[in-house]
Amino acid sequence: MQNKKVSTDIQQLTTLAQDLKPFYQKEHTMYKNILLSLIACGILVTAEAQERTLELTLEQTIERARQQSPDAQTARHSFRSAYWSYKYYRANYLPALKLTSDPALNRAINKITMSDGSVKFVEQNLLSTDLTLSLTQNIPWTGGTLFVETSAQRLDLFSDNTTSWQTSPINIGYSQALFGYNSLKWNRRIEPLRYREAKKTYVETLELVAARATQKFFALATAQSNYEIASTNYANADTLYIYAQGRYNIGTITENEMLQLELNKLTEETNRMNAHIEVEDCMQELRSYLGIQEDVLIKVEVNDHVPSLHIDLNAALMTARENSPDILNMQRRKLESESNVANARANAGLKADLYLRFGLTQTGNKLKDAYHNPLDQQYVTLGINLPILDWGRGKGQVRVARSNRDLTYTQVEQDKTDFELNVRKLVQQFNLQSQRVHIAARTDETAQRRADVARRLYILGKSTVLDLNASISEKDAARRNYITALYNYWSLYYTLRSITLYDFELDAPLTETEKIEAVMDEMIRK
Repeated sequence: MQNKKVSTDIQQLTTLAQDLKPFYQKEHTMYKNILLSLIACGILVTAEAQERTLELTLEQTIERARQQSPDAQTARHSFRSAYWSYKYYRANYLPALKLTSDPALNRAINKITMSDGSVKFVEQNLLSTDLTLSLTQNIPWTGGTLFVETSAQRLDLFSDNTTSWQTSPINIGYSQALFGYNSLKWNRRIEPLRYREAKKTYVETLELVAARATQKFFALATAQSNYEIASTNYANADTLYIYAQGRYNIGTITENEMLQLELNKLTEETNRMNAHIEVEDCMQELRSYLGIQEDVLIKVEVNDHVPSLHIDLNAALMTARENSPDILNMQRRKLESESNVANARANAGLKADLYLRFGLTQTGNKLKDAYHNPLDQQYVTLGINLPILDWGRGKGQVRVARSNRDLTYTQVEQDKTDFELNVRKLVQQFNLQSQRVHIAARTDETAQRRADVARRLYILGKSTVLDLNASISEKDAARRNYITALYNYWSLYYTLRSITLYDFELDAPLTETEKIEAVMDEMIRK
């Protein structure tokens, strides 16, 4: 691309020299010097173009950004966190098998109550070891916990050199908070919604990454276009100034006109230097965003073609409601507010805890004796907590939770309205943008032709320098407007994709399956 552009510039400069040739037929030496200068300039530009460059299209830039940009990496980390949180939630509803042991060595003088009721200080030297294997299962419908366990305990008295065993071959128990907050029930409603939201948010973020990459891509494209414009304008201004000097020497133009052309030359030289700085800054930003560590030149290739798409407003609204993570976020916020109200109610009223355990137990001097003819055991507790006087603290918490719930519902409704208005605005703007691109392209072409005509007319002495400057300004503005129109088109396109999660070119929804699987594979490899 760079070499093609260089050839075009050299051709334009050579054409300008040919336009000036009739005026320098008598001054052959001056014409020869001008032509040699143009050729030397072309050689220098060609040498500069041969430096190591990385040419990127918009599609390549977006693909690199989705893989290497900081925003994409942050999105992957956020999704991994959401994934493991979801795995933790799922594990709460699965059986858990646990092995516990709490060995203890006690060598001290302790106060012991004897069988006759007397109390004595007795020196104890004992080792207690135990082993418990338990299987627990949470019950989501009630919020209780069912467990089955087996245990054995050994007691070694070193002072008497005796050993005893206590076993519980099987224990079945159940614990339940009555009138309390059932977190398991609410999590079953909230956490799957949160995980679906996380998956869609990840896909949405990748589309927003594409939109940001588009912005940086066209920022560099604009800067490069400005530099090309400035370089061409400077070359033309320099050549016209040399030409003006010749005409001034023979008395065909005034000094004021020659000074105006000199001023144009100096202005374009300043513009070229400023444009070069702008190119370096934009190139560095794009290089950093794409994660490119090498100090290479980046040249962006702007595709003039844009798809002729017309998005139906009603279809876009329906798609956005179905696919957008914002809708899931609104649903989750409403459920969380209801959960907070339920929690406040449970904490403000009567609370009771029920604990049941039934099983078998036995003791013996040997392990096998401790499993012989086991005795049954039962253990039942009921704890009650009823606030009598709390100075309205419980009712206050409930009212605060209700107020927050009502506030959340109001905010959600407003967010839903704003969401739909945003979709409507984006669709309307996008449907007009394609036509704007075509108009900007025609304007750019026409302004370029007018600038060429104005330059030739000025060389022939049939127009003024003011008309020449006006045509150059119009040409430059038309080119910038065209690039801006292209940027607005693609920015609106990827923003619409992010809010609807829909590929309008392929007429298919953006599925998160492939993207999520890629992240999962990366986690497995790590």
